Amino acid sequence: MSVGESLEIIRRGTDEILVEAELEKKLARAKPLRVKAGFDPTAPDLHLGHTVLINKLRQFQDLGHEILFLIGDFTGMIGDPTGKSQTRPPLTPEEVRGNAMTYQEQVFKILDADRTRVVFNSEWMNGLGAAGMVQLAARHTVARMLERDDFSKRYKSGQPIAIHEFLYPLIQGWDSVALQADVELGGTDQKFNLLVGRQLQEAEGQEPQVVLTMPILEGLDGIQKMSKSLGNYIGITDAPDEMFGKIMSISDDLMWRYFELLSFRGLDEIADLRDRVADGANPRDVKFDLARELVGRFHSTVEAARAQQNFVDRFQKGVVPQDIEIAVLRSGDSGIPIANALRDAGLVSSTSEAMRMIKQGAVRLDGERLEDRARVLDVGTDLICQVGKRRFARIRVE
Repeated sequence: MSVGESLEIIRRGTDEILVEAELEKKLARAKPLRVKAGFDPTAPDLHLGHTVLINKLRQFQDLGHEILFLIGDFTGMIGDPTGKSQTRPPLTPEEVRGNAMTYQEQVFKILDADRTRVVFNSEWMNGLGAAGMVQLAARHTVARMLERDDFSKRYKSGQPIAIHEFLYPLIQGWDSVALQADVELGGTDQKFNLLVGRQLQEAEGQEPQVVLTMPILEGLDGIQKMSKSLGNYIGITDAPDEMFGKIMSISDDLMWRYFELLSFRGLDEIADLRDRVADGANPRDVKFDLARELVGRFHSTVEAARAQQNFVDRFQKGVVPQDIEIAVLRSGDSGIPIANALRDAGLVSSTSEAMRMIKQGAVRLDGERLEDRARVLDVGTDLICQVGKRRFARIRVE
């Protein structure tokens, strides 16, 4: 494949390439590049937000380059301060090891295990020692660290910044030195850290890495970054029915963002799907295509087809579990606010959780997604309520 053809593949879905001319020169050497991406094992499961970056790694892999999948078992014990308004609690070594094991199992749903080198930054950081850490800290200034937007905001607002948080970008940059990376990938929120890697490589006499920043995928709410802690995520280990249902719950506008960042379809094909919807095709049918593709990738095409049929049976044909519980709620003439009804029926633990689930599009009444958080169930209401993929109740208001 020519350099131009390779660049066209690499550019797709990429937010920024720093510096593209340098990447072109590296590709022209016609030898495999060392392409690095780091993941701190902060949670036991990967979600579709992670796969935006991992998909790009797979593209580099298919172009013949060496993939360095870095598990930040050392940095995970510091806690990435990126985008945080307060100091992040560090993980214990036991939590890091447990999460790292599941990362290795899950990442090979996308990457080719035979052509991926999994590395842990504790391999070189544990041997750096106190003296080495002091020397590393001398490579950067406090003023430069405070150029970071999140650090700057915390400093100006009087929010504490722990000294060890300043070390995080330096250690991430030192990872690039240790691995002699040619290219490093990260989210747009990681740009500062990725550029530190370039700076440290130059200081060590290495050719600086090219930085690729990838867009941040919004979660099911279409607003916040996909995150397990926010509950707006789609895990790559989610069961087929659950994954299919979550994808179908996203808004029609967000669907195109997911096509752009997650689908392996060609850009021309995606543009054709957009045109079909603009000409009157049902967006739901196009969303079916997206859901089948993603469920098929992480499970199988057979399970994807079965998940679609289950979805149709449940939500379009009114099929609900046979053993669904009946919740009889008592109310005065004014009815019951929907958040209270969900809580009293045992479908959520609190009204705040109910509000959050409604906002995420995870609540359905008689198969229709509920969008009005102020909805009141009047006396005489009798309907099937669903929260998420597995919680059902028949709610009667008397």
